Amino acid sequence: MTLDEIRALVGADVLAVDTVIRSRLKSVVPLVDQIAEHIIAGGGKRLRPLVVLLSAHAVGGGRPPEHRLHLEAAAFIEFIHTATLLHDDVVDHSSRRRGHATANSLFGNEASVLVGDFVYSRAFQIMAATRSQRVIEIMADATNVIAEGEVLQLMNAQDPDTTEERYLEVIYRKTARLFEAGAQVGAVLCAASPAVEGALARYGRHLGAAYQLIDDVLDYRSDPATRGKNLGEDLAEGKPTLPLIHALRNSSGEQALAIRNAITRQDGSAAVLDSIIASIDRTGGIDYTRSRALAESQMAIEALDALPNSPVREGLAALAMLAVQRDR
Repeated sequence: MTLDEIRALVGADVLAVDTVIRSRLKSVVPLVDQIAEHIIAGGGKRLRPLVVLLSAHAVGGGRPPEHRLHLEAAAFIEFIHTATLLHDDVVDHSSRRRGHATANSLFGNEASVLVGDFVYSRAFQIMAATRSQRVIEIMADATNVIAEGEVLQLMNAQDPDTTEERYLEVIYRKTARLFEAGAQVGAVLCAASPAVEGALARYGRHLGAAYQLIDDVLDYRSDPATRGKNLGEDLAEGKPTLPLIHALRNSSGEQALAIRNAITRQDGSAAVLDSIIASIDRTGGIDYTRSRALAESQMAIEALDALPNSPVREGLAALAMLAVQRDR
């Protein structure tokens, strides 16, 4: 099943969420509107809102919810994600995302951070409108965990002694936690049983981990023109991701020293990158990371056993497989 086929399972809701996103991003402040339009025009897969929609439909065995609250939830999940990207690009000094200039490179760091704050606060306005204390609690906890993840990643940057455990903690907090919250909120808003709610939360957590593991593979294995990012950006920013951690753990002597120097010196030159990729290949870092991603994908699929059979449940399983099969 392709991503387009998965989206088609909830096609009307996908279009409705796009409308909600555009309307909720509106502001009386012109610069906010300008940056918001830049964000929307930048595209993106919008996987997190898709997870919310699929989870909501799956609770009823594939039947769409009668209310529109899951559409609002899909929008505020995307807003939280967007706000983190706006802030990340400032912290990482990024100039390109999804093949387009970042907001901070066009409008400045100050405007990007402040509009990120606006998007965060707008997300919580939408949450409050659901009048669900449970949803607000889930999202308040999730955003706090995400913020901690950002700080943990900053602490790991340029640290060649970052362990696999510390790395996995960061990807749970920065990426998987929002997927987890999205799936769980979709279940809560559709009055799922505690067992189904827990199953969908586990699904989202493992899906998000698989997605980020493959994202870190693609930093060393992708077509920059297709992905919209240059190879080796994580290395250039001193981020020790799993392919690099595995390579360092299985290298010694000059090879290990070269990897450590690349992390601590943030040398992203072509010559250094080629050398590091060669070390990753020699030690099986890509295959190791893919195997960890596949294990996460399988755990996501197994969590779906608690849901009633339906084409939407099949779509959730297919999405977990696509997360590890993608090339961008």
